[in-house]
Amino acid sequence: MFDHTQRPANFVELKALAPSILQDLRYSTNNNFTGTVVTGYQANNAWLTHQAATALAQVQTAIQPWGLSLYIFDAYRPKRAVQHFIDWSYQPEDPTLQQRFYPNMTKRQLFEQGYIATRSSHMRGSTVDLTLATHTEHGWQELDMGTEFDVFGLSAAPDYPELTLTQRNNRLLLRSIMLQHGFHGFELEWWHFTLNNEPYPEHYFDFIVE
Repeated sequence: MFDHTQRPANFVELKALAPSILQDLRYSTNNNFTGTVVTGYQANNAWLTHQAATALAQVQTAIQPWGLSLYIFDAYRPKRAVQHFIDWSYQPEDPTLQQRFYPNMTKRQLFEQGYIATRSSHMRGSTVDLTLATHTEHGWQELDMGTEFDVFGLSAAPDYPELTLTQRNNRLLLRSIMLQHGFHGFELEWWHFTLNNEPYPEHYFDFIVE
């Protein structure tokens, strides 16, 4: 039997396998759609199954010669964080956050339309939210994907038609390189990928991100 509050031995810190991958776990800060640090996130430190982390390390190796880096927004997500999202959905709307992240929906519609799941694949430890960044004279800069992370709505779909050529190519590059390394995407969000052969397809964990 699994104790889902305990971290299995084959979960690893992504930085241990691929220290050059950039990390900005948004739920460990208040820079996210809830406007608060999300329950269960105590550090900006991506944890993943060893299989998923190894695959991301291989992606990083493949894109580094192009002057690119992976840029992680979220990885393993504890069950208590999803409960935080559910509790948040019953609170009054914050017009500023709504305009930024979900201007054409209500909180409840985010769940009804599948943008936020009550049983998130992130809880299984092999799903990651990420983008690509390029190194400039001013430091690392995210590629233009047409929306920022966690902007919910039609514009987040990988094949959203109203993108510029650059934005479309950037999304295609990200999707192509991830699919080549054993991940599959999500039709609602350009940034969301899950390892095809994930080791815990039926387990939803709840240990702290630390």
